[in-house]
Amino acid sequence: MIDPRAIIDPSAQIGDNVEIGPWTIIGADVVIGEGTVIGPHVVVKGPTTLGKFNRIFQFCSIGEDCQDKKYQGEPTRLEVGDHNIFREACTVHRGTVQDNSLTRIGSHNLFMVNVHVAHDAILGSHCIFANDTNIAGHVHVGDHAILGGASQVHQFVRIGAHAMCGTGSVVLRDVPAYIMANGNSAKPHGMNTEGLKRRGYDKQDIRVLRKAYKTLYRQGLTVEEALVELDTMLSESQSVQLLIESLKSSTRGIIR
Repeated sequence: MIDPRAIIDPSAQIGDNVEIGPWTIIGADVVIGEGTVIGPHVVVKGPTTLGKFNRIFQFCSIGEDCQDKKYQGEPTRLEVGDHNIFREACTVHRGTVQDNSLTRIGSHNLFMVNVHVAHDAILGSHCIFANDTNIAGHVHVGDHAILGGASQVHQFVRIGAHAMCGTGSVVLRDVPAYIMANGNSAKPHGMNTEGLKRRGYDKQDIRVLRKAYKTLYRQGLTVEEALVELDTMLSESQSVQLLIESLKSSTRGIIR
């Protein structure tokens, strides 16, 4: 159902069974997948593609021009997957030509109240971003990551899959996969073992990942030296591969 008080640009493509609330504005070059529910007082600006069965609550701004001072109105995009929830007052900006002209969000994510996702961010799936979290430009976040309330993530930072940042974390360097981080600036505080148990990791995987953590953080090794040791652990658990990949892809250096 589309409320007659909503404003829909003629070029917007609206899928089946989409609901759009009153005083919501859907701009040009917007595609909305089937089953999506958009509340009142929402602005969606294109070029933006929303997948299926997303839920967007009131006062969100989705697909707006970015705040990067280099942005000069170039055509850039926002792509959002399926089954995401954006609670009240979330803001998501499109990309810039200085990167790949794209901000991309995966599927099954929860964005709590007042979360901001800046230009060129690439976010995975099954993540949770708690209230007042800010994701700066060019940030990458892996699948199943959790960011506690008021987390602040510096531009170009990478947060690995299954990582967890505690409330109020200020993340200035990359957080490897599986790591729990907290503080200003964020420091490592062990493996996210509880999260891994909930996602079906068995005891052997978790035992080896704890061993990998000690190798990376407790033995005084450089990252390059630790990577040599981690490679030998692959025979014990292939789960270590995700940690290895996150270390190799780091561009800002990892939290220490």
